[in-house]
Amino acid sequence: MASSNRDGKSLDITLVDVSGNEITKGTWPGHCKIHELFQAAYKSKPGFMCKLLHGVEELSPQRDVASLCDNLDHLTVVWMCGPVQKNTFAYAHRAFAALKSDGSVITWGDSAEGGDSHFVHGLQDGVVQVVGNGKAFAAVKSDGSVITWGLDHYGGDCYLVEHRLQEGVVQVVGNSGAFAAVKSDGSVITWGEAAEGGDSSLVEHRLQEGVVQVVGIGYAFAAVKSDGSVITWGDAANGGDSSLVEHGLQEGVVQVVGTSYAFAAVKSDGSVITWGDADYGGDSSLVEHRLQEGVVQVVGTRPAFAAVTSDGSVITWGDADYGGDSSLVEHRLQEGVVQVVGNGCTFAAVKSDGSVITWGAAANGGDSYLVEHRLQEGVVQVVGTGYASAAVKSDGSVITWGEADYGGDSSLVEHGLQEGVVQVIGNCYAFAAVKSDGSVITWGDADYGGDSSLVEHGLQEGVVQVVGNCYAFAAVKSDGSVITWGYSAEGGDSSLVEHRLQEGVIGVVS
Repeated sequence: MASSNRDGKSLDITLVDVSGNEITKGTWPGHCKIHELFQAAYKSKPGFMCKLLHGVEELSPQRDVASLCDNLDHLTVVWMCGPVQKNTFAYAHRAFAALKSDGSVITWGDSAEGGDSHFVHGLQDGVVQVVGNGKAFAAVKSDGSVITWGLDHYGGDCYLVEHRLQEGVVQVVGNSGAFAAVKSDGSVITWGEAAEGGDSSLVEHRLQEGVVQVVGIGYAFAAVKSDGSVITWGDAANGGDSSLVEHGLQEGVVQVVGTSYAFAAVKSDGSVITWGDADYGGDSSLVEHRLQEGVVQVVGTRPAFAAVTSDGSVITWGDADYGGDSSLVEHRLQEGVVQVVGNGCTFAAVKSDGSVITWGAAANGGDSYLVEHRLQEGVVQVVGTGYASAAVKSDGSVITWGEADYGGDSSLVEHGLQEGVVQVIGNCYAFAAVKSDGSVITWGDADYGGDSSLVEHGLQEGVVQVVGNCYAFAAVKSDGSVITWGYSAEGGDSSLVEHRLQEGVIGVVS
């Protein structure tokens, strides 16, 4: 129950989720802004964005706490979106890291890029998160400290900021050559390749508090603050400089997404603002009039964006050849779209009736004509390699299309993809399907994970997670063991640490 003291300008407030479960509670001065309540919510779920509701009223972060009514019972937190996932195709890591239940970390793959961590102190216990950026790893420990390894210049060595990474870190995000750490006080620390976001000194004064989410693309970062403003840094031409649209990034941003070299910000009013390399989606002027309201989701391929609006239509911009031009299927994208998925070169839109529409690079999955009759209903998931796509249907069957050698042709394993598939994972060149019985089926480029025959005996049951880097796969089993396959030098061969991967693994990252 909340209580207030207007004279003392304080308010006791409980934050709850939509199910009524308590998230946090505390006392806030009436003169402070509601964005401090947002900050309290974000600490419980780092990397997520949210709305705060008083009944059905959405609260602005700029509003004073004292403006809330005396008989306030609680505020409801509505989570908006999750942490941004790393784009496998953009970062192409050549190593894996496994986190075990005892908090230790085991690595394998390209030794220079983090596959060899035997010399790294502090990875024997206490690790709660591991993040890779393509050339290095960063581990967050339970005490809020950070340990790094891999290529020094690209984030493997954090000695310049090490004193600031001893406590309080709740999230680490990587781009292609740097890391950014968000601390519990909402400040951000960066390291790695200076020109790619490792040096944030020009905006450091704006990163001292209030940051709730950081998004990394190829050479830049964007930080979303609890007041809905956005701060950017890194390579100016590739998203690091947002000065031309700064006036639109002062408040109201609820989500930021990226292509390889551009950003798009979705605001609470459903409008979209873009910046970065024009050829990669940074220039949305041709569709600007359609991005003024109603956008509920934005997705990127390497060089293009697609926005889904509240009426189920889709708007695209960026490189025309790789998804930025959807004019050939525009008539089918006017309504009913509930999700858009991008792989490296193409988009696929899933409609409310379970049908799928595709566009972008034709040979890489943009043209699904040959399987169109099988994509008319029942699709629940679409995923991609860098050059092909796969759709999982509600009956557990899988349909594939795109570049045949890189996963578009699944005819050799078609008999195993008729039913029971619950998830498909793609790396750059191959697919792996996990079935309801815990078995795994693979296809695509044999050298890069499409052929799992050498470990087939270990993939017959019990698999609960499959992770791909660009060149290999790793499967975590229900007993905590790990099976790997694909290109040996880049994560497919884990024999040197096999004895440490027999039990206790709870997750693998690349």
